[in-house]
Formats: sequence, structure tokens, C-alpha cells
Amino acid sequence: GPSGCGKTTLINCLSGLDSFDTGEVEIEGASLRAMSDRARTSYRARRMGFVFQTFNLLPVITAVENVELPLVFDDVDSGQVRRDCGELLERVGLGHRLDHTPSRMSGGEQQRVAIARALIGKPRLLLADEPTANLDHKNGDAIVKLLTTLNHEMGMTTVISTPDRPVADQASRVSGMRDGKAV
Repeated sequence: GPSGCGKTTLINCLSGLDSFDTGEVEIEGASLRAMSDRARTSYRARRMGFVFQTFNLLPVITAVENVELPLVFDDVDSGQVRRDCGELLERVGLGHRLDHTPSRMSGGEQQRVAIARALIGKPRLLLADEPTANLDHKNGDAIVKLLTTLNHEMGMTTVISTPDRPVADQASRVSGMRDGKAV
């Protein structure tokens, strides 16, 4: 849908980041509305991955360290996490950029780091809010193809918001939005 139609609000409601007055969001049989704030936060951290249009990478740490961030407070084997991060970065085509900071990467590379970060927790649901917005056409196409491939390979549900019809046309299911409503 077009800018301002409610795409980001919808993503935020689907994730439980924003509350809503009516309706229900149920994921894997769990009602987000029925969860406490703490339970919703925990559910998001363990079962959801997020990709934003502004990559939200920390500028002073490396690609691997940015990917590790969602697991920093988990009780996990740090060596295994580091290997998993390297494998994910390899999978998104950045095996050669593991130790680079975001300022030494292109926008497309930064978005691929953000995708790897979203996937490190092995989410069942990936929410991508205009993931191609800050990229040129070529990098945008590469990101959509990557998300589609990962969706099929990892068997997770992927929701992508976009104002761009060519991006939406690559999805297996499309729902349009206008003035805060699905059309």
C-alpha cells in the first residue's frame, strides 16, 4: 500500500509491539492479546525476527557482532553462536565481510546483515517492514529474492510490507492496504 496507509502499524500489531482495540492476533495457537507484556516480549524475542527499512545496526561493532545481538542475554554457547552467525552471514552472501563495521558496507550489505540478525534466533515468523525502501533497485531485488529463498528453505512465515508493486508481485500471497484497512 501507499505511504501512510498503515503498513508499519499493521506490522507492529502483528508483532505485539503496538496494542489494538479490536480483533485478535494468534500465532501458533497463542493469542498475543491474552499475553502479559513480559510474555509478549519473550515470545517476540524467541519466535519472531524483524527486518526494518532503517537497518538498525550498531555502527561501532562488526557484522558478526550485530548478528549476535539478539542472543547476547541468552544462556547459549558463545562459540556456537559465533559459528551460527558466520554461517548465516555466509548464507546471505557476506562471508567475506564478517569483521566489517556497517560504515564499511553498502546499503544492500547492511540490509543483509540485518536479515541475518533477524534469523539468528530461528524465528517462526519474520516481519519485514519495507526492507527495500533504502536500497537501489538492484539491491532491493536481491533482498526480496533472498527473503523468498530463506522463507522456503527455513519454512517460516514471512510478512513483508512494501509500497512497491513489483516487490509485492514476488510474494505468494498479496494483501493491499488503503487508509488503515486491508483491501
